[in-house]
Amino acid sequence: MVLVLESEAKPNLMIKPFSRRQCVQKFGTAASSLGLISQTIVSAKADEAKPAMLGGSPIRKKTDHWTKWPIIGENDARMITDVLKSGLWNRLSGPITPKFEAAWAARLGAKHCLATANGTSALIIALAAMDIGPGDEVIIPPYTFAATVNAVLLHHALPIFSDTDLNTFQMDCNSITSLINANTAALMPVHLGGSVADMGRIMQIAGDKKIKVIEDACQSPLAEWKGRAVSTIGDIGCFSFQASKNLNAGEGGALLTNNSDYFEEARSFHNNGRAKPNSGVSGYGRNGANLRLTEFQSAILLAQMERLEKQSQTRESNAKYLTEQLQAIPGIMPAKMVEGCTRNAYHLYMFRYNSQAFQGLPRETFLKALAAEGIPGSTGYSPLNKEPFLKVVTTNKGFLRIYGEKHLNDWYAKNAERPANDTICKDAVWFTQNMLLGPRSDMDQIASAIRRIQKHAGALAKA
Repeated sequence: MVLVLESEAKPNLMIKPFSRRQCVQKFGTAASSLGLISQTIVSAKADEAKPAMLGGSPIRKKTDHWTKWPIIGENDARMITDVLKSGLWNRLSGPITPKFEAAWAARLGAKHCLATANGTSALIIALAAMDIGPGDEVIIPPYTFAATVNAVLLHHALPIFSDTDLNTFQMDCNSITSLINANTAALMPVHLGGSVADMGRIMQIAGDKKIKVIEDACQSPLAEWKGRAVSTIGDIGCFSFQASKNLNAGEGGALLTNNSDYFEEARSFHNNGRAKPNSGVSGYGRNGANLRLTEFQSAILLAQMERLEKQSQTRESNAKYLTEQLQAIPGIMPAKMVEGCTRNAYHLYMFRYNSQAFQGLPRETFLKALAAEGIPGSTGYSPLNKEPFLKVVTTNKGFLRIYGEKHLNDWYAKNAERPANDTICKDAVWFTQNMLLGPRSDMDQIASAIRRIQKHAGALAKA
């Protein structure tokens, strides 16, 4: 809003409000900049106000709700009801899961898609399809969800941790080469938070060393590297459709590949090892498990897919706008994208917080102050390479039989120090994807709250 002074043939001046658009129409683009100036003045006043944690009014009122997740449409109810009435609830008899698999493969440009019970099972199946097991090592990042490492351990292979890039939050490719040895079977980069790992470097390293690549794309549906959808760049890619994910069926997952042999091995394994078509084997052809998706979940996914693209565009637009504001605030360092990332799915909006730029205000107090303003944030992951369950592996009977005590103790010690990842875990702040689905004013409120906290950081540190 701009206040414009007009003389209407009277000696008294009247103050009349004009919107930014009215300014452009009446006075041109120069006046439009006045609108931006006035908005900045209003925002500055909000920034200067006392933080809610110190007794001021919160920037977001209790009635200002974030976009509720999941978003449910009429098509969800209709498609679930159709499955219910059909009585064909299992993928072995129903037509919906194959329909989803075909649609998701086509959307991402993959030859094959296999729907799975969840993202964790997709990773487990991928490793099984590659025959990765006891004696093998798989290089993964330490800044990820526990499922990435659990999938490796369930095959009695050993996870080896890279370090984490401080700028992108992704796997640090500079730390990979020294970790590769004769036992390295695969690289498993994680496209963290909706963004993309450095697939150019990863594929080059994998090609040079003749090792496989499994993309953990569980958080990054529709993300792209050089115009190619993640999950289609390596040998196999995996997604999660768990309740928090951008494409959501409560639980669920998918494995994608362009390799027909891997696909047939995966399809067999996920169906308790039933023999592959035209294999000449009847009954069961290998070990496996029941990791199938139901027809109900596939119906939800098909319905949710109808609005995934539009939602993704909204997240991208809001994230770009928010980044423009946050990167101007000293001590706030939004996660950057690797060279070649042409689309970020923004499952998470991540940044590093430097307490020194906030007069020593600890990150935990910063988050409490944000929450008091109505802005929820979290600290993200702790160092996965230091979780207690990894130490338990060194005393597990099965692992001891395979590797021996000395080898396991050396493995544990080798994974212990990942300094950049420790820094990320100490500094990170996350916003969830649904916070990026609202109006642009939501982004203004996030930025304004952070500026307000910074201006009053000293008082907040003493509160």
